[in-house]
Amino acid sequence: MFPRKIGGIVVGCTIFIIAVAVFGIIFCIKRKNLKNSAETNNWKEKNEKDDIDLPIFDFLSISNATNNFSESNILGQGGFGPVYKGILSDGQEIAVKRLSKTSGQGLEEFKNEVMLIAKLQHRNLVKLLGCSIQQDEKMLIYEFMPNRSLDYFIFDSTRSTLIGWATRFEIIGGIAKGLLYLHQDSRLKIIHRDLKTSNILLDSNMKPKISDFGMARTFGLDQDEANTNKVMGTYGYMPPEYAVHGSFSVKSDVFSFGVIVLEIISGRKNRGFRDPNNQLNLLGHAWRLWIEKRPMELMDDSVDTAVVPSEILRHIHIGLLCVQQRPEDRPNMSSVVFMLNSENLLPEPTQPGFYTGRNNSTTTDSSSRNCDAYSLNEMSETLVEAR
Repeated sequence: MFPRKIGGIVVGCTIFIIAVAVFGIIFCIKRKNLKNSAETNNWKEKNEKDDIDLPIFDFLSISNATNNFSESNILGQGGFGPVYKGILSDGQEIAVKRLSKTSGQGLEEFKNEVMLIAKLQHRNLVKLLGCSIQQDEKMLIYEFMPNRSLDYFIFDSTRSTLIGWATRFEIIGGIAKGLLYLHQDSRLKIIHRDLKTSNILLDSNMKPKISDFGMARTFGLDQDEANTNKVMGTYGYMPPEYAVHGSFSVKSDVFSFGVIVLEIISGRKNRGFRDPNNQLNLLGHAWRLWIEKRPMELMDDSVDTAVVPSEILRHIHIGLLCVQQRPEDRPNMSSVVFMLNSENLLPEPTQPGFYTGRNNSTTTDSSSRNCDAYSLNEMSETLVEAR
């Protein structure tokens, strides 16, 4: 009888422990679901309060759209996590930015980013379709860009031949208009802080759209500059004052834009490029060619379309103005857009940020020095033929 009692006690205790465990699991699941539901409801209420019509996607629909976040669906890797291609049940193609759990971006930061992007509407900014904050997952759902990103084309020896000079100039102009909107024409004054070729997406017509606002910051209308102890971004596109001192402003984005312009014209990456003769990066190489009156040598020789030399020269000139060492010397984006669409004479650039070479006496010449070497009027009717 005694062993039977012991056995009964053991069985009873086991059943009790299992019951407690099952109850605990059910309680945790319900609590988590309630939390997710509360977060979603709070999110919807915040949307309604801020007068923003932003769809909330459930996790299951996004998981199904991306084949359970299959590696074969990965389009690229952003600053805060991977980006997947997805197809919704109605056939719509989407791009899903899934924030990594180690990204360092908390729920409130995520919400602020979403609210920021949701308020932006411009043809040269990627469109946010919705978001998801369920099941400990934070995701942004964007319109899908079939031609991927700018770096996919211009840095590839084969694909770079597919975008001629006219298209490259249109891409530069579109990026400039998108930045001008962020800095001046939107309801907020926004500094992107991570502008680079991989964050310039291309639609089916090769029109550029600025993406990835994970590091963007808003300024007050009377605020011109801010500082941070946590420098984030991409080396090669950061201006000196940000990389060294953590200081950023609209002129930080102008610097990044200038780097992109010179990369588009040359077909080369600033980061990793080394001039074999002077050990300069791309900016230094462009500057060296400029002061030696050989700027046309910067052209990407893989492009097989004819071009007016003065157009190439003007874009190089504007690119060098944007990457000048001192932020106060750089133009703002409204000036850049004007310069891109006019034929007025431009101010002479000074040396670019991070320049390590020597300047010769030509740098002290008047602001018309370049026009003496390459008269824009004389060149306007001449075509550089395909090479």
